[in-house]
Amino acid sequence: MNQMSRSRRVTASGTRAWRSRRRRTRAEALLQRDARLPLAQAQNQAARMKGGGAPLCAGITVPPTGLQFPALPLEAAAKLSGPGFQPGRFPSRASAWLPPGPRAWQPTCVRFPDSSRRLWSPSLPQATPADMFAKAFRVKSNTAIKGSDRRKLRADVAAVFPTLGTDQVSELVPGKEELNIVKLYAHRGDAVTVYVSGGNPILFELEKNLYPTVYTLWSYPDLLPTFTTWPLVLEKLVGGADLMLPGLVVPPAGLPQVQKGDLCAVALVGNRAPVAVGVAAMSTAEMLASGLKGRGFCVLHSYQDHLWRSGDKSSPPSIAPLALNPPDLSEGKGCVKADTALQGAMRQLTLEEEVQQRCEEKSPSEATEDPGPGGLHVDPMDSKTLQEQMDELLQTCFLHALKCSVRKADLPLLTSTLLGSHMFSCCPEGRQLDIKKSSYKKLSKFLQHMQQEQIIQVQELSKGVESIVAVDWKHPRKGSVLEGSEVRTFVINYAKKNDLVDADNKNLVKLDPILCDCILEKDEQHTVTKLPWDSLLGRCLEKLQPAYQVTFPGQEPIVKKGRICPIDITLAQKASNKKVTVVRNLEAYGLDPRSVAATLQQRCQASTTVTSAPGLKDSVQVQIQGNQIHHLGRLLLEEYRLPRKHIQGLEKAPKPGKKK
Repeated sequence: MNQMSRSRRVTASGTRAWRSRRRRTRAEALLQRDARLPLAQAQNQAARMKGGGAPLCAGITVPPTGLQFPALPLEAAAKLSGPGFQPGRFPSRASAWLPPGPRAWQPTCVRFPDSSRRLWSPSLPQATPADMFAKAFRVKSNTAIKGSDRRKLRADVAAVFPTLGTDQVSELVPGKEELNIVKLYAHRGDAVTVYVSGGNPILFELEKNLYPTVYTLWSYPDLLPTFTTWPLVLEKLVGGADLMLPGLVVPPAGLPQVQKGDLCAVALVGNRAPVAVGVAAMSTAEMLASGLKGRGFCVLHSYQDHLWRSGDKSSPPSIAPLALNPPDLSEGKGCVKADTALQGAMRQLTLEEEVQQRCEEKSPSEATEDPGPGGLHVDPMDSKTLQEQMDELLQTCFLHALKCSVRKADLPLLTSTLLGSHMFSCCPEGRQLDIKKSSYKKLSKFLQHMQQEQIIQVQELSKGVESIVAVDWKHPRKGSVLEGSEVRTFVINYAKKNDLVDADNKNLVKLDPILCDCILEKDEQHTVTKLPWDSLLGRCLEKLQPAYQVTFPGQEPIVKKGRICPIDITLAQKASNKKVTVVRNLEAYGLDPRSVAATLQQRCQASTTVTSAPGLKDSVQVQIQGNQIHHLGRLLLEEYRLPRKHIQGLEKAPKPGKKK
């Protein structure tokens, strides 16, 4: 009896141990399943399954209201487990990664009146790892924004980015053009809201924080404090890495003044167009004090990541750096120290020689005086105002976009898409298109002017959304014809101006990126670096669309695409062994076939007819009874003065002394 009771007690104890392990396993599964929940809520649920009030780990007791964690400094959290990591679920387990999101503690944050969104500040949680769009995301929904939400978003943008004027906010968040809200999940599970305008993401919202995309920063490059890095670092940023301080380039005027947690932009040397958006991991003073070592910025979004790929995938525009005043002499020692620290750090990136070469070739004062390619500037020899120059640039980009970028299949085309996806990319290098600096002030007003010139036709296909529905592709303002000699002159001058002629062999031309894109095939991009002059000019002419122009005295020139076909003269055999002369393609040279037939009828004293040319659409031919090539040749060569090379079949004229 005692043995049986002992057996039952052992069995009951084993059952309790099994149930305890089962509860622990279920607790772990719950934490894994609900990884997106705040950590405190998830741990509280797990603790309650084990038993309310039981210690979850050493020193922490779960009260009925849930866990309360102290707000550790970000530096300490980074040392413990790095961004995106939290302590393990149980004392015996190592640190485990959890997706970023609401933490167990909620620090204070800065809110704006009448806005639920928060401005990024040092007091906000900043444990988000590097670029969350480095991998593909999953779209949950894509809907058009409502009118009330549009107004609310415009107010939030004005509050979060106070440097934007009212007109710029209205341009960024248009009142009538199409604007969509895309809700998605990043690859780590973050719930992100993206605002899309004109096919490009312009803003994204994470945990009620509003951030601009690179597409927006290309239109407003001064929206955020901008730091500069080397082009080689961009590849690391695209891969999802944060920007480390050794990769920074210190300009002559010093680094921008920011505080820890401020939202910043990252650009490349020589181009002010931002390529990444991130959060400062320390203040500017702390960066200099550290000798430019350590993590500088947590990157949230970058050029060429998956958020950028969801747009039109356009490349950054070329925006010249601002000409800043040189630093005060009193700050010279500090600048020397910063440059020395920078050079030492850049040795790790194998860029030491390039940094030293730049420092030896040009001093900071010389660099500020160097007027590199920039936006609009007043030329002392140019009497045009800045507004007139911007008007010309706006019309040039518009006509260039219609000529080279927009296709008939793209119509109807949203006006915002025309500007963002076509006109900006057609802006010449070193210039920045800004409609606000033109006399039109708004895109809609400019397009109305172009519609008055009958270049385009704009309609409001949906309420508040304007689209281009028709384009006059033959409008005189859309370009003129270039002769082969003009093309050769342009190519030769371009090669000489950019020092592309090989110094060792003057018959060879080095190919820069522009020439490579224009004339090389894809399989030649990395193999062909030089070409002879004749090959270069021949390839340039082959890439152009052929056209021809026919001009008669007192008449407007006739310009048509394609290659002109010669006037074709043939002899045909009719019934009863009679011959007729057939001439085709008179229309291409501006000749009226019926007028030519009437003239030949009088001169040849023979019957003529005008019929449709077999196998040719919208083309006619003239038939004259007998072999009349001799009279036809005299008419075309002597009276109409057509070049002999454009007439074929004259050799079939009857020989002298023979009957026609």
